[in-house]
Formats: sequence, C-alpha cells, structure tokens
Amino acid sequence: MKKKRINRLDFIIDKLTNSIENVKTGDSFKTEVSLLTKDDINLITKKNGWLFDWKKEFKGVEKEVYKLTIAGSTNIQGLISISFRDDHVYMHLIESAPFNKGKEKAYFGVPGNLVAFACRVSFQRGGGGYLSFNSKTKLIDHYIKTLGAVHFGGSLMVITSETSLKLINKYFND
Repeated sequence: MKKKRINRLDFIIDKLTNSIENVKTGDSFKTEVSLLTKDDINLITKKNGWLFDWKKEFKGVEKEVYKLTIAGSTNIQGLISISFRDDHVYMHLIESAPFNKGKEKAYFGVPGNLVAFACRVSFQRGGGGYLSFNSKTKLIDHYIKTLGAVHFGGSLMVITSETSLKLINKYFND
C-alpha cells in the first residue's frame, strides 16, 4: 500500500494587513480570490519562479486551487490549495507569487490574505471556521504567534473558529 505524502507547509506570515500592502509605498489594495483556471495554470511554472507543481494541485480531484489578485487585475499575487474534510477545511499548499517573496517582495499580506480566505470558506461550507494544515517543525511557533494557530501535535496546526473570525474580519471587512 502506497503511503500518502504529507506536505508540511513553510509559508511566512510577513504582516497581517487589511488587504495587501505595497512594500515601498504602504498603499493598500483591495483583493479578490477566485478559482484558478486552465488558462492561468500555464503561467504558474517553476520556470517562472513558482516553487510548487501547481498543475498537479490543479488536477487533484478533491482539491480546489484559488488565486489571489488585486481587484480589477489579472496578475496573480498568490495561490492556495484547499479541500473540505468532514468538519473543516484542510490547506494543502500555499505560495506567494515569485515577486512577493524575499527582501525585494512587492506586497505584504499575501499569505495572511489566503489563510483568511480559507477560514471564510470553512464557515461558508459548514466547517465552523476550522482550518488545519501541517507545518514544518521550525515554523510551528511562527504560526502560533502570527495566526493564532494551535499546535495539535506532530506537525498538525489548527485555526479555530474564534481565530478564523479575527482573520476574516481583518482581510474581508466588507
């Protein structure tokens, strides 16, 4: 029997913002999250600086892949892959666009925005705002401090209803 590989996530919450924030100017931009399309997937390649195989995620039957864009723009700021489990949403992968990584990143707040979106989906689909994911060991404390996640043992992290609401209200205050 083939053992299923668990992705241990290693995204960094650089800053919790009200949407996404331009690093140089401090200007905030309203964002939209929508399903990734077949046309989009051809732009999301390792050759273009993306780290993960998003084509594989996109083809995953139980997974939904979403893109974060600035409202009115088609430029992808980040991606998230989630699935709905019996009572919560599970986050498989999350990645900021190549230009939103490192010291020269263009925008703060991309990972936080995507996590808040997954929390909102959990409420919308009857999961009570609960979100789980597996973390790299070295980032467990980071997720506890920045997201308010709870370490559930091993590499499993959980964001509870109360914490989900805080993140949702921060990013989606419409």
